[in-house]
Order: sequence, then structure tokens, then C-alpha cells
Amino acid sequence: MQTYDVAPIVISDPSENITDLLANRVKLTPNHNLFAVETKPGVWQDMTAKAFEDKVIAVAKGLVASGIQPGQAVGIMSRTRFEWALIDFALWYAGAVPVPIYESSAPSQIEWILSDADCVALFVENDEHQSRFEEIKNSAPLCRQVWNFDGGAIEQLERFGKEITDETIQTRRKSSGLFDLATIIYTSGTTGRPKGCELLHRGFVELSKNATIEISEVVNPNHSTLLFLPLAHVFARFISVLCVHGGVKVGHQPDTTNVAPAMQSFRPQFLLAVPRVFEKVYNSAEQKAEAGGKGKIFRKAAYTAIAYSKSLDTAEGPSLGLKLQHAIFDVLVYKKLRAAMGGRVKYAVSGGGPLGARLGHFYRAIGLTVLEGYGLTETTAPVSIGRPDNLRIGKVGLMLPGTGIKIADDGEILLRGNNILRGYWRNPEATAAAFDGEWFKSGDIGEIDEEGFISITGRKKELIVTAGGKNVAPATLEDPLRANPLVGQAVVIGDQRPFVSALISLDPEMLPIWLSNNGLDKGLTLAQAAKEPKVLAEIQNAVDRVNKNFSKAESIRKFTIIGKELTEKSGHLTPSLKIKREIVLRDFAPAVEDIYQAGPATGEIIS
Repeated sequence: MQTYDVAPIVISDPSENITDLLANRVKLTPNHNLFAVETKPGVWQDMTAKAFEDKVIAVAKGLVASGIQPGQAVGIMSRTRFEWALIDFALWYAGAVPVPIYESSAPSQIEWILSDADCVALFVENDEHQSRFEEIKNSAPLCRQVWNFDGGAIEQLERFGKEITDETIQTRRKSSGLFDLATIIYTSGTTGRPKGCELLHRGFVELSKNATIEISEVVNPNHSTLLFLPLAHVFARFISVLCVHGGVKVGHQPDTTNVAPAMQSFRPQFLLAVPRVFEKVYNSAEQKAEAGGKGKIFRKAAYTAIAYSKSLDTAEGPSLGLKLQHAIFDVLVYKKLRAAMGGRVKYAVSGGGPLGARLGHFYRAIGLTVLEGYGLTETTAPVSIGRPDNLRIGKVGLMLPGTGIKIADDGEILLRGNNILRGYWRNPEATAAAFDGEWFKSGDIGEIDEEGFISITGRKKELIVTAGGKNVAPATLEDPLRANPLVGQAVVIGDQRPFVSALISLDPEMLPIWLSNNGLDKGLTLAQAAKEPKVLAEIQNAVDRVNKNFSKAESIRKFTIIGKELTEKSGHLTPSLKIKREIVLRDFAPAVEDIYQAGPATGEIIS
């Protein structure tokens, strides 16, 4: 087995917890702007570290006055907004345990998390969220208090806690140590009921301290970031804490449709996003260029960008001709893309799936270095990340200090370190099954090269074994397929089948633009477009391009286009946009059977 451990650079005192990250930031730079709150579209009001801590303490006093006790769990259900960060820290200052809930959660999901975690109170964003709680409140009898952000919850708590002393809050905030429970985050539930991951203060504290040193070019007090990914997910949640420790100014954008204008007004230096965001930015730019008669220019610019970035990794570097082409396209194309992201973005952190080498090279060449990372909810988010000065595009970087990795004989990634969950909440069977001694079994398949760089090739439980005995990791086929602007989701199938095939949905945002650019009626529905010959031909071309990188036994031999969108709302994706394969296969079983009953794979299109 390959094993690779990285010693921690910083080791914290066992008495520390997450609140010390904020308290220490205030001691270091009390007047440094740590947050910015959008008071109206495009207008941001800065908040210093000291002002933020003062507000945290005021709200924590209200929580104490309301009867919240050390160690008690309190739910938070909201989109990504400033109040989330405020309540997170206020709960930690009060000695409580925040439990995030996706704002898109159905009443049954809310019921499960609140009841399983024994939440005694809940924060919601608005009346609609509160109405969902009202449907199930009788099944969560311990949850006796609900605070509504839009209903003035922050002001209410600040008023209610005026009689609580500062000394009380200081005692409360020190009631937890490094090895105590910080939060319970429930897995997104691709299969079965979500499990509660018991994450310790140690994971957030140690990772924040060590990661800040490792990627100081990104995480430092001179930088800012705009958070728009769900704070209910461990990825954004950890970055939120990391930025407090590193002094990064944070703005929040709860509405994903307003991310573009928010970036232009906030002008961040780095971004946090999942690969789908980078794909959509690229595809949207390409289709808009096509619509404006500049498609050839954009494609030439993209080709030049990728070639330029690849040449940076060679001993010779880019040729003079390539440098000149790059400079020309920087004026014509790249500069405009940077301006659309605020004009100051230099770095991005990408997680939740592979970005792909093509996009990694493209973005680096236009001036945005994407640092791919790898981690799970169970690892308090990152165990590895690319370094700005030591990047391998297409890989998820090197291990962070204080973490270790081992590749089992079957290719599974095993992990250990200061960020691993304590266990699954009230689920000793799942906890026992997830560990091999001190090693956490990630369920991911991957490799480590001789320099310690990690590659992820798929999920162990998702491996397809065809009837011919060929092992296929579906993600390696699905991810490049989703790079096509027409593809919304791709679900590769073929377990115990004679060949590999795919169910493909169309992207409803990109479809009208593509249809218009290709001389078709942009008003076609998804179901109508799924039968349009030009659409079918484009998807076949996308499949053919992907298949070039695989053997015949591994390649997609047939596909069908689903005339519906696969979304979280439809029940086919998790809140973190992972495919719920079992549900997709169940709901589209007739389409799957049609693929395999239509005779041997000959490469024809099935619609």
C-alpha cells in the first residue's frame, strides 16, 4: 500500500476551539475589515473584526438568556448570507453545537435532522422556511424555539441578552476544547438516509492554521472572497471559518442568479466554486460569443489559452509566437472574462468533483489559477489542495499538513489526520464500517504519484462492472460530457450489462442559446429538443469526443436523452449536486431497458 503523511506545521493547545480563531484575529487586527454586508444591490458595508466579535457576543448573550446550554444542538436553515456566519460563531461563543440544514430541504428531511441531532432550537431564513418547520414540529418536540432572520431574529436576541455579562460568554466560549464536538453535518444522502458527521473543533482549528500557511498567497488579509455556495455544505462552511482566521474579507450572495453582478460590485480576489460553475462560465461565454458572430475568435482564444498554459509546464515554456497570440487574446477575450468576475480575481478553489485539465489550463491562462482540492464532509472538507507555486493541473494537489493518505490494494483512498470525524452521530455500525483502525475509508478510488500529487478516479460504490468483467468508473466519462454546453447531467450505466451506456439530460439555461445559434427555435421544450436531429448529433459528437480517451469496452456505446431536467427538486440530485444514481435508474428504468433491449450496441442514437 502507498502511504503518504505530512506533519503539521502548527499544533494547537488542546484547550483551544474555533472561537479562538476569531478572538485571535481581533487581537491581531481589530480594525481590519473582516466582512462586508450588501445593504442594497451593489452597495457593500464593511465590518471590522472587532465589530463582528462584538455582534457575535451580543447575539451569544441572547442565546444564553434564551436558555441555550453548552453542548446543545441548534439547527440553522438558510441560504448563504452574513447572518449564517454570525449565528455560527454566536452559537460557538455560547458553547452550543450548530447543525446546518440545506434551505432546500423538504419537511421530512428537516424532521430527520432536528430529531436525530436533538436540536433544541432552529434558525430559519424566512417565513417559508418556518412554515416547513411548522409541518413537522410535533415530530421534533425538543425544538422549542424558532428564530427567523427576516423576522428580526438578530435584533431580538441582542435585546434579550443585555443582562448577560461578558464574563459569562467568555466562560461559555471556553467550555469546549480541541477534541470536543463543534458541529454535526449531515451527509447529502446519495444513498439512504443522511448520516450525521461528528466534526470536532480540532478539524476546523488545525486545518485553518495549517492551510493558511500552505496557501498564504490566497488566504491573507489583503484578499477578499464572495461566498455563494451553500454554507450548509462543509466546503463553504470550512472556508468561512478559514477566512476568519486568515483575515480574508468575506461577502455573501444568497441568490445564485445574482452572483455575476455581485462579483462586479464586490470585486473579490479569490472564489470558491464547484466545477459546474466553471463549466457554465466557460460555456456561457462561448455561446454568447457565437451569438455575437465571434465564435471563431473565442474558440481560437480558448485553444491558445490551453496551449499557453500547457507550455508553462514544460522546460522550454511558451514560444514567442504563443506569447504574442496570448497577449492579443488577453486584450480581445481574457480581459473581458476577468472583468465579468470583478476584475481582481486571481485564484479560485474548486472542490466537489474533478474540474478537468482542459478548463484548468484555460482558466490559468486567462489569469485565474484554479486550485483543485479534495475532501469529504467526514474530513472537515479539505485533505489536499493544489498550491499556487506547485500546481499539477488535473490533480487535486498535495496533502495538507497534519493529514495522511494511503491507497489500499483495491485502489480505495484511506485517510487519517487532525481533521477526521469522530464518528457518525448515534450510528456505531456505520462508524465501525467506515474505519480500518485509525484510517477512514473514503469510498473514493485514486492514485498518488511519486511527488505526492493525488488523482481521484471515481467512487468505489459507483464502479460499473460490465457483463464482460470490465471495471468502469462512471465519473471519468460523465465529467467530460458535462463540459458540453448542451449537457445538463450525464448518468453512465452498464453494471452487469453487455456494454456501457448513458442517460443524458439537457441544460435548460444553455439550450435556448444553443438552439438560436444553430438556426433552431429557441422556444423548444426539453422534451422537444431531445428529439431534434441537430441536438442528437451534437450530443453524439460530445460522446464521440469523450470515447476517444477510452477503450471500446469502457466507452459509451449508446445513450438516450431524457426530456426532463435532473435537479435537486426533482429528487435526482443532492443539495451538493451529486447524482442519486439509484433514484435515477428507478425513475428512468423504461429508458434503460429500451437501451439494452434494442439489440447489440452499434453506436446509433436512441432518443
